[in-house]
Amino acid sequence: MSYNSSEYMCIVQTGFIELYRSLNFKNNTFVNTETSMTKLSVNINKIATLRNSRGGNVPDLLKVAMDCERFGAQGITVHPRPDERHIRYADVLALKPLVKTEFNIEGYPSDRFIELALKVKPDQVTLVPDAPNALTSDAGWDTIRNHELLKEIINTFKKNKIRTSLFIDTDLKLIEAAAKTGTDRIELYTEAYARNFAGNKEAAIRSYTAAADLANTLNLGVNAGHDLNLQNLNYFAKNIPGLLEVSIGHALIADALYLGLENTIQLYLRALK
Repeated sequence: MSYNSSEYMCIVQTGFIELYRSLNFKNNTFVNTETSMTKLSVNINKIATLRNSRGGNVPDLLKVAMDCERFGAQGITVHPRPDERHIRYADVLALKPLVKTEFNIEGYPSDRFIELALKVKPDQVTLVPDAPNALTSDAGWDTIRNHELLKEIINTFKKNKIRTSLFIDTDLKLIEAAAKTGTDRIELYTEAYARNFAGNKEAAIRSYTAAADLANTLNLGVNAGHDLNLQNLNYFAKNIPGLLEVSIGHALIADALYLGLENTIQLYLRALK
């Protein structure tokens, strides 16, 4: 089949129009949705808990981390605690050369933790105000009372080109104070949202949306984590402006017992879309 020149130009123009429409443009500017989508960082603490309960190396923590990435996770999170009851400090050192996505280390900024983070130099350090014997994280930073402490520690990490994030509640005054510490991001502590989601999801999300709005105006990146799961994640992600990353461990690993790790990670990624 042959075309004359005018027919050919019409076909070319139509093709360009269809291509333009297929891309994601806003106000004549291309929006890269692949990079703007909220990232899933899998917290592998529970894998270490299971390993440590029996001794030996089953399950293999390092293999699980690499498999999580292979199955689509965009980050790996670990939270070494002083008693090393799940993630050990040696695990963090062993994971560093293996993690090819984003490596996020959470923890209270003790001297030992800071030394580890500076040695490993992860992509991100998330500072959490945990007591040494805390079962799990149960509150965010008081960034007003701890301003000088956090400012000094964050400055140390930034000098070493490590991105910082502060685990925090939705109190707007604390978020304003967080911005003054120099942190790059905040991680919204989502326990209250998860606890109240079933009763009234609109009310449960309200303070988190306001907190994220404020953080965006202060040029703070927004992460989130704690008790997010397949039931409440999609609604959260859709209602938090500029949500960059969620860190999920307990619920994801529990779901994987029934659904399989690969399938579970894909379901969580789908919930973030």
